[in-house]
Amino acid sequence: MVLFTAAVLAAAGCAAQQQSGTAGAAGAGVTATGVKVGGVLTKTSATGYSTKDAEIGARARFERANAAGGVHGRRIEFVGAEDDTQDAAKGDAAAKKLVQKDGVFALVPVHAPNFGGAAFLEQQGVPWFGWATGPQWCGTKTGFGYNGCLAPKPGAGSQTWWGRQMADLLGGAQGKTVWVQTSDSSGSKYGGKTISQSFEAAGFTVVGVNSALPAAAPPPDWLPYVNKIMTSNQGKAPDVVVSVIAGTKFNAGLYAALKKAGYKGVLTDATSYDANILKDPAQAQAFEGVIAAPMFEPFESSAPEIRQMREDVEAVVPGTRLTQHLAIGYWSADIFLKVLEQTGKDLTRQKFLDTANSGFTYESAGFGRIQYPKDHDEPNGCGALVRIQGGAFQVARNMKCFDNVPLKP
Repeated sequence: MVLFTAAVLAAAGCAAQQQSGTAGAAGAGVTATGVKVGGVLTKTSATGYSTKDAEIGARARFERANAAGGVHGRRIEFVGAEDDTQDAAKGDAAAKKLVQKDGVFALVPVHAPNFGGAAFLEQQGVPWFGWATGPQWCGTKTGFGYNGCLAPKPGAGSQTWWGRQMADLLGGAQGKTVWVQTSDSSGSKYGGKTISQSFEAAGFTVVGVNSALPAAAPPPDWLPYVNKIMTSNQGKAPDVVVSVIAGTKFNAGLYAALKKAGYKGVLTDATSYDANILKDPAQAQAFEGVIAAPMFEPFESSAPEIRQMREDVEAVVPGTRLTQHLAIGYWSADIFLKVLEQTGKDLTRQKFLDTANSGFTYESAGFGRIQYPKDHDEPNGCGALVRIQGGAFQVARNMKCFDNVPLKP
């Protein structure tokens, strides 16, 4: 009996060593049957800005992959997303929790404008995928923006698609003027710089870039900002006002104040493609006629990829209204799965990163195109225009990709 028991224990120990060896060979967050991932989002914030819907988008894409048998026989084990509350320190803590405690292989999606975990993830060699809105994404080997890098360094490629799409919509840019309004946050100011150059590259004349708006909260009085805008074009109003401000409350206040002052030109921003703003009558009125500029194909499109997205989301959370943040989570997950597929069955973080950073290219009618490592340093150059009209969204221009131009200092 003793000999038998010893033999059983030895066999169990051998089996445990084999299982441990298999897990170790696969790497952190990977087993023979699964790949563990989790995300970091800004679910709540003092300004009301929230990207929580990105979790639904990522989950929907992962569930379809799992229903098809996973990737190389491994299911995606999605542990959900942490909330950084738009606080950099909390974002860093969330990234460390996911890696060190939860044992994830990668962070998908990361959709937080003030994400603070970039340095930790880069140092640890942990891949992360999401909306690359800030400079923390750029120049890394581990951060993969589904849209590339929106904060390129001078001399690197800078986006032109927004200005070119707008020029096409307005029948040309010659003789037309643009005002760019940002907040005083570093990300907003940098965005104002790159976006103003996008409109200049398309042939518009930029008559002003203002970054005096406090980022902490909407101002109690919009009149000083409105007065500058309404007289910026040699005493007249510009043809186009571009808002580079993350927050519905900010944009609603600015647009309402401009309309009250008699502004009749074009209002445009990157964040108003959000069905939630149409629920409140006052907000809906403020956003009436605004041109939103999402960096993906609009939900109202008839493209097969968009139809598939709608079906995937409905299968996971029936009745969910599609939002921009949901789409960002979905396309970030889609690109992650494509890299996972191309890496092959023998999976480690290093092999995954080598695959992604060695000429990886992927095109989809849903988000355009992506190329790594090139797009660690510049935008993917793709986007669409959506008009808010009569309490609904209308496709003004389908997504299209354009070549970048070098960013001026």
